[in-house]
Amino acid sequence: MLLCVDCGNTNTVFAVWNGAEIVATFRTSTEHQRTADQYYVWFSTLMEHRGIPIDIDAVIVSSTVPRVVFNLRVFSDRYFSCRPRVVGKPDCALPIEPRVDAGTRVGPDRLANAAGAWDRHGGDLIVVDFGTATNFDVVAEDGAYVGGVIAPGVNLSLEALHVAAAALPHVDVTMPPQVIGRNTVDCMQSGVFWGYVGLISGICARIKSEYGRPMKVISTGGLAPLFQQGDTLFDMFEDDLTIHGLTVIHSYNHKNGVHPAP
Repeated sequence: MLLCVDCGNTNTVFAVWNGAEIVATFRTSTEHQRTADQYYVWFSTLMEHRGIPIDIDAVIVSSTVPRVVFNLRVFSDRYFSCRPRVVGKPDCALPIEPRVDAGTRVGPDRLANAAGAWDRHGGDLIVVDFGTATNFDVVAEDGAYVGGVIAPGVNLSLEALHVAAAALPHVDVTMPPQVIGRNTVDCMQSGVFWGYVGLISGICARIKSEYGRPMKVISTGGLAPLFQQGDTLFDMFEDDLTIHGLTVIHSYNHKNGVHPAP
């Protein structure tokens, strides 16, 4: 079985793939201090609770937090006797190499999203990923990542508003009952919710105009379903897009005999 690890700035997702489907998914907060042993105690306890044998024979990692990669490598080496593939490293090949400016380092989550979206939907796509940042990834007809847009994440914007303005409370992200708020909380929620609806629709429209051909818009990330109800923003929602992309990248490397560096 393959263990896929998607490590973002806020949360880390562990997903177990048996070659045909994802059989377990676990989420934890991202902490660079967490040791290999702590990862294993947490992971093995959850696997045993679900009644799933811990028969991991391969690991692939996507991490936007470089400091956690070392301990994830030790975790894989020590407990599964395998060297993990790390997306973005030279020993982890991509089905289609990105076409961006020379010297540009593309986030591994964006590369995984491109691979997963292309495998499921073909090319000419915009992938909107709601994470700590809100990423817009453009996937060409042949599956190559060709650029995108990075905007502040929804929760990050709310937190900044709360921190910078002492009189404003911390509020949850939700669709307000109406655009015009009649109290402070409704005003803040309306500004964030409808502001991001406008941001998403506006950026996608500009990308489509610049790209010059019909495109599908795919959403992923925790807040994507919330924003789907506010307008017809997306053609499809994919809950597990990044993880699926990791399985696609792993399969490509395995079939082509590309092995992780020792």
